[in-house]
Amino acid sequence: MVIPIHDKNPTRRFPVVTYAILIINVAVYFFGPAFGDQGLPANVADECRTDAFIQQWAAIPKELTENTQLPPEPVDLVTGDRVVRCPAPDFDKSPPLSALSSMFLHGGLLHLLGNMLFLFIFGNNVEDRFGRLRFAAFYLLCGYTATYAFAFTDPNSTTPLVGASGAVAGVLGAYLWLYPRARVVALVPFLFFLPLPMPAWLVLGTWFGLQAVYAQGGGLGEGSVAYVAHVVGFAVGFVLTVLFIGERRDAPERRRAKRRH
Repeated sequence: MVIPIHDKNPTRRFPVVTYAILIINVAVYFFGPAFGDQGLPANVADECRTDAFIQQWAAIPKELTENTQLPPEPVDLVTGDRVVRCPAPDFDKSPPLSALSSMFLHGGLLHLLGNMLFLFIFGNNVEDRFGRLRFAAFYLLCGYTATYAFAFTDPNSTTPLVGASGAVAGVLGAYLWLYPRARVVALVPFLFFLPLPMPAWLVLGTWFGLQAVYAQGGGLGEGSVAYVAHVVGFAVGFVLTVLFIGERRDAPERRRAKRRH
C-alpha cells in the first residue's frame, strides 16, 4: 500500500473541526487513563488503569448488539515471575456511547499516527466542502455506522474495538468522490519509499481495494485490524457525499489549466 504524505489541493478556510479531532485523539492517547492506583505497584497500577479505561470506553461487539453492559471483569497481569490480578473496575457504561468514545481511542502509537496522517491530509478538503458542523456530524456518523457494522459481523465477540479508522475511512470515501483527480504525493514501499505524485483515485482506490480483500474473512483480520469497519466507513462516506454534496471538483491544477484556454 502507498503511504500518502501530502495533497496538492488548497482549501478556502482553516479546518477547525479536522484539527480539533486530531488534538482530541492525541490528547486521549497520551493523557487518557485516570483511575486510582488501588494500592498496586506503579507499573501494575498503570496496566490496570489502562485495562479499566478500555473496558469502560471501548466498543465491545457483544455489548453493542445486545445493548447491555457486560459485567466488568478482573484481569490477570504477568509481571516478572508472578501474576497480579487487577480488581474488576466499577463503572456504568452505555453501549451506544461507547461506539462514539471508541473513535477517540487507539491501541498503539502507530495506530494513532496512521489514522491521524490520513485525517490530516484528506480531512481539511472534505471539511471545506461540507462546512464545519456538517463535517463533524458526517465524521461521527461514518464512525458510528462502521463500528456497529463491524459488531454485527461477530456479535458475540468481547474483544474491545478502538480507533478512528471507520470515521477516517468515511473521509477518504468523501474525498474520492469530491476530488478524484487531485494530486497526492505518496511514498511507494516497493520503490524504496520514493515519493511520487499520484491521482487521488489511484491512492484511495488502492487503499479501499486492499481493505475489501482483507475484510473477506469478517471479524478482526491479521494484526487485529477491523477491516470490515474500514470498508463500511468508506462506503458510507462515499454514498453520503454523493447524496448530500453531489458536485465533484476538479483538482486545482486542472482548474487553472481550463482557465487558460
